[in-house]
Order: sequence, then C-alpha cells, then structure tokens
Amino acid sequence: MSPEAAAGAAPTIVTDGLVAVVKRDCPTCVLVAPVLADLARRTDLVVLSQDDPTFPEGVEGVVDDTDLDFSWHHDLDTVPTLLRFEQGAETGRTVGWDRAQWEAFTGVDGLGTDLPDWRPGCGSLSVDPNLTDELAVRFSGSVLRSRRIELAAMEDEFEALFDRGWTDGLPVVPPTEARVLRMLEGTTRDPDEIVTVVPPDLVECTVEKVAVNAVMAGCRPEYLPVVLAAVEAACTDEFNMHGLLATTYFSGPMIVVNGPIAERIGMNSGGNALGQGNRANLTIGRALQLVIRNVGGGHPGGVDRATLGNPGKLSFCFAEDEAGSPWEPLSVHRGLAPGVDAVTLFAAEGVRGMVDQLSRDADSLARSMAACLRTTAHPKLVLGFDATLVVSPEHARVFRESGWDRQRLLDELTTLLTIDGKELVRGAGDIAEGLPEAFAEMSLPKFRGGGLLIVHAGGGAGLFSAIIGGWVSGQGGSEPVTREIRT
Repeated sequence: MSPEAAAGAAPTIVTDGLVAVVKRDCPTCVLVAPVLADLARRTDLVVLSQDDPTFPEGVEGVVDDTDLDFSWHHDLDTVPTLLRFEQGAETGRTVGWDRAQWEAFTGVDGLGTDLPDWRPGCGSLSVDPNLTDELAVRFSGSVLRSRRIELAAMEDEFEALFDRGWTDGLPVVPPTEARVLRMLEGTTRDPDEIVTVVPPDLVECTVEKVAVNAVMAGCRPEYLPVVLAAVEAACTDEFNMHGLLATTYFSGPMIVVNGPIAERIGMNSGGNALGQGNRANLTIGRALQLVIRNVGGGHPGGVDRATLGNPGKLSFCFAEDEAGSPWEPLSVHRGLAPGVDAVTLFAAEGVRGMVDQLSRDADSLARSMAACLRTTAHPKLVLGFDATLVVSPEHARVFRESGWDRQRLLDELTTLLTIDGKELVRGAGDIAEGLPEAFAEMSLPKFRGGGLLIVHAGGGAGLFSAIIGGWVSGQGGSEPVTREIRT
C-alpha cells in the first residue's frame, strides 16, 4: 500500500494531463486499447490497469492499479474511465467508449475511426461486492476497537482459532475486519454500544463484540439483530446464564423467535425446525453460545460443569410457526404486541418425543401430553423444573377443531398435572427419589405458574410433538425471558 493510501489520501498519478483506467477483463477496454495507444503518443496520457499491468499492449509505462488504490479513492464505478487533472485536481471525466465524447474531452480528432461509435463500459473492480469490504478496511482505516491478532504467515487460520480456544469444537469463520464490518451493516446500533455484561466473567460486551462472534458462527448480517436480542436476554438476572453454566444439569439456552423477522431472514419453523439444515436457526443459536464462551469465559470444564450436557448447547434456536398456529404467538402470550419481532430464551435440556397417533379430540390428546410432561426431570419431582411443549401442526389441528386456545390447553394441562402428594413422596412406588413425607397430604402441580411454555412448530406430517425440559425454576434457577428485537 502506498503511503498516501495508508493515510487515507488519494494517490497522485499526474498533476496536469489525462488518466485512463482500464482492465483486461472488459471487452470495451480491449476494444479501445488501440485508441489508448494512439492517445498516449499524441497527448500526456497515463494509463492505469486494474487487473493486468501488461495491458493494454502498445502503451508504455502502464501504472499498476491492481491494489485498486487509485480507483477506490477516485470513486470509479466503470471502466474505461478517462479523467482530466489540472494542478493535481480532477476537472472532468467520461466513462465507457463514445467517440464524440472522447474527441471532445481530449481535444484529439480521429480517434478509433474503425471502431463502433459507442460501447458501454464494465463495472470497476473497486465496486465489486466481493472486494468492497476489504477495500474499505484497507483504504478507509478501521473503526473496530477489538484487539487484533496477527497470525504467522504459515499458520493455518482455522487451526489457529482452535488452538486459541475460540471455537465450540467445530470450525469457525475467521473474523477478519472486512467480515466484521459487513456484519455490522445488519444493525443501526453503534458498534461501541454496550449490549450487556456477559457472565461468568462479567465482561462488558459491545455490539462489535457480538458481531465478531456472529461472523465466527457463520451468521449473515441480517441475523445480527436477533443475536443481539438473544445476548441481551441471556445476560439478564432472570435468565441467570451464570447459574445455567455452573449447574451440572443438561441445560443450555434455547431461543424461540417470533415476528415478521423470522420469515424475512429465512428461519425454519416447519419441518425439522428443531434439527439441522437451516443456516439462520443454527448460526443464531451458535453465535449466542460463542459470545458466552469467548466474551464471558463460559468454557466447558471451567465454569460450565455439566455432567452430560446436550447437543443443543452448540446451538438451539428456531422460529414459531405463527402463520399455521391456532393460537396467538408465544411473544404475544408473554406480553408483547402482535407483529413485534422478539426472542424468548428458555433454559432447555434435550428434545424428547411425544407420540399420540390415535387421539382425535382435545381431551384425549391433552391427557396424553400431560402423561408425557409428568416425566420431565422425574415423574415424582414437581415445581422444580420448567418445560416447553412444542406442538406440531397435526396435533395443533386437533385443538383447533375443538376450539381450544393456548390458555385453555395450559389450564387443562395444569389440572391434569396436579398430582396427589402420596404419589410424589420418597419411597412411593418403591422409588427412593421424591418429595419429603410432609407433602403426602397435599396436591401439587407439576409446573409452577408460567413454568410451562407452549410453542407451535414443525412439519405438516406426523402426529408427534416434543417436550423440552427446563432447568430448575425459582430462586437460583432460571426464568424464561422475552425481549423485543431492535434493528
């Protein structure tokens, strides 16, 4: 890079005279190559080539602009471009090939008489979408505040990220400045804005830091607002991310996305919604986990003390199927207005299948679901563990046809899951696990108020729903948290 470029200034090629910028990979530039050779002999013309300093043939002293220094600083969008300079300042330009314009612009008659009168130019390499971010970093100076890591010339960048402990066990995308700047285009929020303080190390996390980890996770820029909202929700006292890390239980953060943004960024709420294959679902959930790891210091074997964990601790994120749902969206049920983009975070263990292929009325299906929900954590443990019930479209159809809304289903499940204490105490059923004997004369609900979430998602075929158990609730545990997504 030239000293001028490093300082952010346009390089000086000529003080007075003509400059032509071309590239070999442009049919119009190839067409006018003889004209440029003619002009170079008859005028003070300097030719710059964007892609091949040996082009055009017949012109002496072609200036190498393959770093696009001159082209970038002079805002070229088309080649060929002819520019005129007087006392170091540009005083005019013409683009493409137009014989009459070129003759008037240069003051030279008889140019390219054997050529067509006019041909459009080609796009300048300096506006190539694959290059503009790198060029912005190179010539405009970086606005990023994150610490730079220099890798040795022979060091494999992917292995280097593994070696430094910045991955979740899978390869990550190297967060170059250009990629991070591109990611930041996904939000109007200031890169220096402090989003939250990330546990367990209680490190301030900026929008830029979230963007870095979103790049590493493989996100697209349009996913960034969702990631930011998820990070904000995860780091609240109510969600208790520190406790979720420190527990030996299975759980990790699960993200449910509501609102028009889910469809806009291509999230999956249908077939295989809880599985693989959708970039937005997987990378958003992964980005949250990488922020917790790389910014907050939540490493497995460190603060993360899970006995077994679950695959969802890599990424667990999906959208609710609002269009096909018989109920209002989860975010609306939790207090937000319809149409608001939102995330709901839940401290989730793994997915367990719930099968009922025979129930054709809501009462029967609700009883099936209650029987399965009772097994969350353990059939004899109540009030201590939350759960999310993901109702598939075929099961939802049964409730729709019976006229049951979300609250009716919740109320029925609460009734069905209110259990005689004699079944729950230690030793009942010859099972040592259970509640103290003092609860024997009580009737207790399986879930606390607000401890059971219902979400609609999944493919259109299959009389299957899913139960996702939660971590402990109450003091020292985790509350589901819903946050609006800010763009």
